[in-house]
Amino acid sequence: MRLNKHGPPRWRAALASAGVLAALLVPAGSASAAEDSGGGVKRQDQILKTVDGVRIDTSYFTAGGEGRRPAVMLAHGFGSSKADLRQQAEKLAESGYAVLTWTARGFGRSTGKIGLNDPKAEVADARKLIDWLAERPEVQLDAEGDPRVGMTGASYGGAVSLLTAGYDERVDAIAPLITWWDLPEALFPNGVFKKLWTGMFLSTGGGCERFEDELCAMYNRVAVSGKPDAKAAELLAARSPKGVADRIKVPALFVQGQQDSLFPLSHTDQAAKALKKNGQPVAVDWMAGGHDGGNPEAARVEQRVTDWFDRYLKQDKNADPGPAFRVTRTGGVDSTNGAAELRGATGSRYPGLGHDPVRIPLTGREQKVDNPAGAVPPSISTLPGLGGGGPGGGESADQGSSLAQLSSLGIGVSFDFPGQHARFDSAPVEKDLRITGSPTVRVKVSADTKDAVLFGKVYDVGPGGRSQILPGQLVSPVRVTGADQGRTLTLDLPAIDHEVRKGHSLRVVLAATDLGYASPAEPATYRIAAEGALNVPTAPAVRTAATPLPTWVWALPLGAAVVAAGLLLLGRRRTSAPPADPELADVPLRITGLSKKYAGSTDRYAVRDLAFGVERGQVLGLLGPNGAGKTTTLRMLMGLIRPDEGEIRVFGQAIRPGAPVLSRVGAFVEGAGFLPHLSGRANLDLYWQATGRPAEDAHIEQALEIAGLGGALERAVRTYSQGMRQRLAIAQAMLGLPDLLILDEPTNGLDPPQIREMREVMIRYAAAGRTVIVSSHLLAEVEQTCTHLVVMDQGQLVQAGPVAEIVGSGDTLHVGLAAPVDAPLADKVAALDGIAAVDPTENGLLVRLDGIGADQLVVELVRLGVPVASVMPHRRLEDAFLTLIGGTG
Repeated sequence: MRLNKHGPPRWRAALASAGVLAALLVPAGSASAAEDSGGGVKRQDQILKTVDGVRIDTSYFTAGGEGRRPAVMLAHGFGSSKADLRQQAEKLAESGYAVLTWTARGFGRSTGKIGLNDPKAEVADARKLIDWLAERPEVQLDAEGDPRVGMTGASYGGAVSLLTAGYDERVDAIAPLITWWDLPEALFPNGVFKKLWTGMFLSTGGGCERFEDELCAMYNRVAVSGKPDAKAAELLAARSPKGVADRIKVPALFVQGQQDSLFPLSHTDQAAKALKKNGQPVAVDWMAGGHDGGNPEAARVEQRVTDWFDRYLKQDKNADPGPAFRVTRTGGVDSTNGAAELRGATGSRYPGLGHDPVRIPLTGREQKVDNPAGAVPPSISTLPGLGGGGPGGGESADQGSSLAQLSSLGIGVSFDFPGQHARFDSAPVEKDLRITGSPTVRVKVSADTKDAVLFGKVYDVGPGGRSQILPGQLVSPVRVTGADQGRTLTLDLPAIDHEVRKGHSLRVVLAATDLGYASPAEPATYRIAAEGALNVPTAPAVRTAATPLPTWVWALPLGAAVVAAGLLLLGRRRTSAPPADPELADVPLRITGLSKKYAGSTDRYAVRDLAFGVERGQVLGLLGPNGAGKTTTLRMLMGLIRPDEGEIRVFGQAIRPGAPVLSRVGAFVEGAGFLPHLSGRANLDLYWQATGRPAEDAHIEQALEIAGLGGALERAVRTYSQGMRQRLAIAQAMLGLPDLLILDEPTNGLDPPQIREMREVMIRYAAAGRTVIVSSHLLAEVEQTCTHLVVMDQGQLVQAGPVAEIVGSGDTLHVGLAAPVDAPLADKVAALDGIAAVDPTENGLLVRLDGIGADQLVVELVRLGVPVASVMPHRRLEDAFLTLIGGTG
């Protein structure tokens, strides 16, 4: 019994006419014979013609014997291709489905131009692919030309699933992931241009010429003006599932990301409410990842999608499609790998974004806020896409250490410039408060310009203001029209799921600028006042699963036992290693030609041809965006996994699992487990005993002196602050005084004074002639701590060298002036040979070099009579880092 059939469809008569299907879907080029993909799965690759002569590259997967089965169409994310879906397609085929993947027009081997899921283009292609499935002997039919088919995909692929279901009633179930509902609202939220994400769409797609002409023209128009127009909104609305909401009458599972500034939770909220009216089952799942990184929960999400299709495509009454609402919550830190621990919370119905609000009074007078000329410098809420896979929403190899996941642990990149934001604070909450949904606040805005653009956000502020967390790194933009007359409005703040602990307070911030969005270029002054309380949704009916035993109860003794057993086993199984290199006997680390492929892949690399070295006394910072291969590199360095190619030598010895030279390597993984009822010293003694090494080799007193714990060592660990726990964990890594110390995110969760103490610990340790390698996302801290840097991106080395050399390697210098210079003199500087450009600043000149050196520049400036006060590189480590990696994530 089909759930979405309502009378005989008009397309059946069309299919009856001779030659229609054959004309539209004839093979283009040679189709490969069916190939065995392993595990009994057969794959057939074929290029098919769809509409307007466009050729679509497809792969078709089946497994098992004879008989018909439901089909699943699996769509990829933006900038990706069918190749990225092969593993998931094979799993679905093994689960009893015929699976079709394809590369969307404009990407890979498929022809045509990108239409952002244009109903006349990408959606029409999908409908023709359904026609093709109807002709396959393996696919179950509900009627002639009507296959039993479900659709799923992430981001771009999720939107085409929704749109196809709206335009073709043959679709029977859908599971769209991290996608849009209203594309104008996604790219122009509340009338504000989301410039960085929109620009990433363009660049990921291969440039303007790869898109439909009207999309290219729209982008150029809006990017120049900085303000969306009605024509742009109308164009994107045609590519929005919202426009066909009343026609999507199929069971729908929505999975949306909590770490997503591209398509936030509000998109699924609107979609779920709209489709629920159509009388079909709807479920909502807020997972921990998203376009900005975090944990994509790939295995769990894939299994839930399969269960959903089992229930609504196979119509298996025993299949559990899951709860109506599920949200993943962070429950602390896993001591074994430093990743956020995840727990599910469920509800019997979807609560929406405003359920059971709690009023939180705010304090703060009316405040003056400046919008700076050119909207520079901008406030920062997040670095869009730095932690994830770009607009396609793809996964990366290094998700666990992404900036977005760190935000759930109190680490982020948010910053608001003084004078450019208003803030309103609450009193500390008297008990733990779980926010589930979108807080709202009523504000009054007046300005000296007609329009004002503001960016609202809610911070979780720790006791005494010592820490400040922006949940999800999310911000809500709003364009306030008629602000010169004064406007009062209710602002919907970002939808989040976040626990505010007892004693913490909430802070509402309204900023005039944000890095990810376009603000008015003209300088302006706003006056902002909060009118009333902050309304916080709570959804108490959503219950979190029972908490497992805390990691510290079992992690330390069990971990020690596992380590000991593993060393014994590896010692027995150790293969012969290459002979030692005597020339490297005093070199802490030398990596050459190091490569490691992703598991199960023959051509995708997590690390590729990596080479660098570290010397004694250095503090080396290992930097790179999410997915750069840092964690994989560290795991190979510690002998936990084997490289596919290349070698790692520590003091001339080749690294292998269980290699004796690993005794000279100490490693710290964030969140190391300690028994809280024992003292710090007792915990360290217990750990060292578990290694089986002689007590005199521990050098506990020296390690503790470097860590600087003092008398706290004799106290129970449960009385320690977070900073003291971190220092105890580093002292544990220092036991035995290893010559090479590896620290992965050692400052996570620390406040500024604690971070400073941790910095001193690392510097003191290296000062004794040892070597420290630290992987961190806190770029300003790395700049102050490290002597050398290795920057990685996409598994490869981008640059290595001293910090000063990398930071100062830009081609732009800032020339500080003792007195202002007039325009003619600045023009003379610009006319010098080897100078590309000169731009005046408030206190000097920005000089871009093109062939001349800094020393030559100073000579020429003095000759021209320029009152030079200083000359320095015009960038910080953050600027250098983003330049080296091209701003990608």
